Amino acid sequence: MDCFERAFGKFIRKKTRSLQFPKSFRFPRILSRRLSVCCGAPSHKKYDRIIGQEIDQVNEVKGAEAERRFVNGEDVLPHCDLTVWLRDCKGDITVPIEGDSMGSIPHWLQGNLLRNGPGVLSIGQDQFNHLFDSSAVIHRFSIRKGKVTYQCKFLRSETYRKNVEAQRIVVDEFGTKATPDPCKTIFQRFSAIFSDEMTDNCMISLYPFKDQIFAMGETPVMYRIDPSNIDTIGRVNMQEYVNIVHNSSHPHVEEDGTVYVLGLSVDVTGPKYSIVRFPNTRQGTVEHDVLSDAQIVARVRTRWPFHPGYMHSFGLTPNYYVIIEQPLSVSVPAKLASKLNNEPMSSMLKWYPDQPTIIYVVSRRNDKVVLKYEAEPFFYLHVINQYEEEGHVVIDVCAYKDPKMIHCMLIESLKGAHENPKYANMFRSRPARFVLPLRSEKTTGDLVTLGGTEARAYFSSRGVIRVLPEILCDMGCETPRINYPRYLGRKYRYFYSISADVDLENPGTLIKVDTYTKTYKTWSEPNSFPCEPIFVPTPDGKAEDEGVVLTSVLWGNDDRKVALVILDAKSFTEIARTEFRAPTPVPKCLHGWFTSA
Repeated sequence: MDCFERAFGKFIRKKTRSLQFPKSFRFPRILSRRLSVCCGAPSHKKYDRIIGQEIDQVNEVKGAEAERRFVNGEDVLPHCDLTVWLRDCKGDITVPIEGDSMGSIPHWLQGNLLRNGPGVLSIGQDQFNHLFDSSAVIHRFSIRKGKVTYQCKFLRSETYRKNVEAQRIVVDEFGTKATPDPCKTIFQRFSAIFSDEMTDNCMISLYPFKDQIFAMGETPVMYRIDPSNIDTIGRVNMQEYVNIVHNSSHPHVEEDGTVYVLGLSVDVTGPKYSIVRFPNTRQGTVEHDVLSDAQIVARVRTRWPFHPGYMHSFGLTPNYYVIIEQPLSVSVPAKLASKLNNEPMSSMLKWYPDQPTIIYVVSRRNDKVVLKYEAEPFFYLHVINQYEEEGHVVIDVCAYKDPKMIHCMLIESLKGAHENPKYANMFRSRPARFVLPLRSEKTTGDLVTLGGTEARAYFSSRGVIRVLPEILCDMGCETPRINYPRYLGRKYRYFYSISADVDLENPGTLIKVDTYTKTYKTWSEPNSFPCEPIFVPTPDGKAEDEGVVLTSVLWGNDDRKVALVILDAKSFTEIARTEFRAPTPVPKCLHGWFTSA
């Protein structure tokens, strides 16, 4: 075997000399236990780790308290009830239910707050392993003439239908392998290893494409939702229109209705990050019409051909696309190994902590990379906003020092969090601002000439522009939202989020961050857990924060209580709520969209 490994390694190195691999990459054991490919990029271990240092400092203090509680046999997260993620919805609420209202709903607020997220953690006797595997449930809060109703329904995806019919998990999910079909022969089971069937369980987000609303995940399949009753009314596959194998679950929607999606495409020259444009050329009447004019308008080659970066969101300004390539890869060799070793999709994610994050700024005029920048290795899911100012591109993200928070969403991790003194530290994030200089006459020193920021940029010894972020506030922020209709890609001041600090005295906290003053306001209520806040502007409002913030709220001690809470965005105080008593447990959701009546 040693002779084979040496010969195979020599062959691979010769054939892949022009390719780049992460320095720390090793071929999966299914190919060779000891074969290493050393033709990769140089190691980049020496970085000014602003994000990492900020989080480490907080973790040192918070972690010591968690360890003390753990040693004393106390609950390490006494104020956080993570069971809000572990609830099983028992069925559809087909007829909207009424609730008890308090306060005054603005007369101009008419429409539907739609939400998407996990719904059930088991099928028959089979259990899902990760929160992202859970069957999708769509929620609807209908606001009409000062009254609010609530309902929820399971997304009728092909995956959901197959699972329910078989009463077991029959399609692989992110963290869960399908249960083998007992009716298949051993040869049929072996051939199924090489099947490319992928889940269409679109349980992450909801976005408008022209005049239609679609539930999205991270595969090219989307499901059309009727916002008037949240019925599932159509299935579309982007692969029928453009060459992509993966897409981010957070598109961008411009004022004119044009939609941009970041996808991954593969051709004979290798994988590329691809921006797909869906122009608002006509109002769709059939579900596939909204995609018929789709086209790839920009491509960026991945730094490692067999390890494209994991993408969940991206940036869009009037003149640029901004793509952040974090050193968390979707490993192609690991995908092959996962098939042969019967491992879930999550095993394909590989983190390279000694490799930089690369930020690409791509021109929307000629679809070429204008500049690329290096930053410390960090993990992110959500871009907050991005804009151009005085020869710079500014982009804000919810940043983690590494991707351990993905493991925090394992069902067993959620169940054991109250006995895990490291759980809160793994979930720690901070909002970070990067300022990317587009041009500079300087060759030394700080290249950032923009005022009002502590973010920096400089040339490294290799002639690469390295960027150092500014931390926008000392709170963990997630699922961020802005005044999206009016400030997408423009200089902005405020964003709204939920807290990612599960060890706060009140972890169910909503946050309004002022990016000018680096201060924030909060809203919270004991033992309540709000979901992603969505800003709805006042129709004729002038100020950026003139409007309301909508959030759905759950309670840790009552799995059937759910509410729509409305905050005045400027003062960030509650002005109205409607509480409902649901006939089924209501699980916490992820993302949503507000559709006007």
